[in-house]
Amino acid sequence: VPAAAAAAAAAAAAAACSAAAVPRPVQCEDKDPPHPPRYPFWIKSIFHGHEIPSVRRGYEVYRQVCATCHSMKQLHFRHLVNQVYPERRMKELASAYDVVDGPNDEGEMFTRPAILVDAFPSPYPNEEAARYANGGALPPDLSVYTTAKHEGLDYIFALLLGYRDPPAGIACRDGLYYNPYYPGGLLAMPPPLHSDGLVDYEDGTPCTKSQMAKDVVNFLCWASEPCHDERKLMGLKALSACLIGSGICGVWYRSMWIGYKTRRIDFTKAVM
Repeated sequence: VPAAAAAAAAAAAAAACSAAAVPRPVQCEDKDPPHPPRYPFWIKSIFHGHEIPSVRRGYEVYRQVCATCHSMKQLHFRHLVNQVYPERRMKELASAYDVVDGPNDEGEMFTRPAILVDAFPSPYPNEEAARYANGGALPPDLSVYTTAKHEGLDYIFALLLGYRDPPAGIACRDGLYYNPYYPGGLLAMPPPLHSDGLVDYEDGTPCTKSQMAKDVVNFLCWASEPCHDERKLMGLKALSACLIGSGICGVWYRSMWIGYKTRRIDFTKAVM
């Protein structure tokens, strides 16, 4: 009996070793860049709209952090009136910028405080100046960036919080920063949200890096689709009308054709 038990144990050990020696398939994410996580943004639901308090805070993040490099040429100050800020407050924010206007009566250009009809001022006068100031890289315009990128909300949020030290084997020269969610892994933009407390929120919300990233993503989403809520509401109304109309058509169809579909027709020989 001891000999049989020893033989069985030896056979089991050999089977375990052979099973361990067989290579097992492993899952490898070979995408470059990897797909960002799917974050539960409120606006993704079919029944939800923009978070206006978050959009308002996101504009503060853009104005104080992102606007130093990125432009929003398709957005005007008047677009935010009565949707993000009241008109009086928006006039105060716009007047803090100086824009070039003219020519005047003498044929010369002049600067004046911005008004509601003016577009957001660009940080650089032209593309060449932007490339020169950023080491040859051109900061993209953020007017419709969330709709221009696949899964734009998740991508921008993951990009803002995805900066980290490069892994072993990846050389990162001066002026580049490692971010796994950027194509190639290296980009010229330094971490914009490098620490907490970069912005003083008017509503007293704690200014953490993740909070700033969420708010600026919501603002960029609103800037890309300012009519999102109205369009979604109209779609829900149209869908409800279609459902009600389908029910009415079904009831009418049955009441109209029930007499014909249940009728019995007998053919008899004619009596002469």
